[in-house]
Amino acid sequence: MAKDPSKKESGKPAGEREARLKAALKANLARRKAQARARKSSDEDKKA
Repeated sequence: MAKDPSKKESGKPAGEREARLKAALKANLARRKAQARARKSSDEDKKA
């Protein structure tokens, strides 16, 4: 019989996916923090 298409099998272990997601989350958080700092500094410049 044919393979069940509902099961997704990949050749990569789950650990690689977790590491990739962790790195993406870290980069996203760093980018958001940088944007927040830029907004805060531009708001302070406008007030002064």
